[in-house]
Amino acid sequence: MSLLTRLAPHLPYIRRYARALTGDQTSGDAYVRAALEALAAGERSLDASMTPRVALYHVFQAIWSSAGGRLETSPEERDEGAPGSPAERLMRITPRSRQAFLLTALEGFTPAEAGLVLGAEFSEIESLIAQAQRDIDADLATDVLIIEDEPVIAADIEALVRELGHSVLDIAATRGEAADAVARRAPGLVLADIQLGDGSSGIDAVKDILGQMDVPVIFITAFPERLLTGERPEPTFLITKPFQPETVKAAIGQALFFHPGRARKAA
Repeated sequence: MSLLTRLAPHLPYIRRYARALTGDQTSGDAYVRAALEALAAGERSLDASMTPRVALYHVFQAIWSSAGGRLETSPEERDEGAPGSPAERLMRITPRSRQAFLLTALEGFTPAEAGLVLGAEFSEIESLIAQAQRDIDADLATDVLIIEDEPVIAADIEALVRELGHSVLDIAATRGEAADAVARRAPGLVLADIQLGDGSSGIDAVKDILGQMDVPVIFITAFPERLLTGERPEPTFLITKPFQPETVKAAIGQALFFHPGRARKAA
C-alpha cells in the first residue's frame, strides 16, 4: 500500500487541525504540505509503533516545531505583532497548550494519543489542556447566530453556546431567516449547518452575511471530507455531525480567538 493511500483518509482532518492551529487556511495547508513533502522525500517517516493517523499528526508536529510555528506564505499576509491581532493573541498562549487542547477537543484524540503526538506524559497533557482552556475562554463573550433547521440539534448548540458565556442572537432555520436575523442585529459569531430543511444552503446564507460584515463562521456538516479538499477556499473551522460538546466548545473558542475582526475591535 502506497504512502498516499495509507494517509488519504486522514488528510481532511490534519488540514482541519492545521487550520485551527494557525487560524488560517493558507498557512495551515502550508504546514500540511511541508509534512507530506518531508514524508515523500524520506526526510521524515511514520512511526510504525503508532497508528497511521497518530503517526501523521506526530510528523506534522515535528514540522511545526522545527519551523517555530512560523511557516507563512508571505510577509504581506501576516498580521504579526499588531495589538489584539490573532498572531499577538497567539503568542500569549503556550503553543503546546494550544496543540494539546486541539488534539483532544477538536480532533478527538485521547490524552494518551495526544501525548504520543506531542511526546508528552499524560499528566502534562492534562495540565496543558486546562491552561489552554483558561486562556482561550478569556474575554471571548459575543452574540451568536445559529443557522440550523433541526430543532433538537439547534437546542443542543444553543445550550453549549450559553454555557460558554455567549448569548444567542437568533436561531435561523433557512437562508431567509438568517438574513432577517442579521438585518436586526449583527452577530459576533455564526454557527451554520450546510444543508437546510427548505432546500436552501447554509453556505449561501453565510456568503450573504459575509458580504455585509466580517464575522467568524463555523460550519456544521456530516460530510467534512467534501469541504476539506484543499482545492478551493474552504472554512477554517468546521464541526462534524454528530458532534461532541467539547468539539463545539473548542471550535467556538478557536474561531473567536483567531478572527481578525476581533483584533480590530481590540486595537
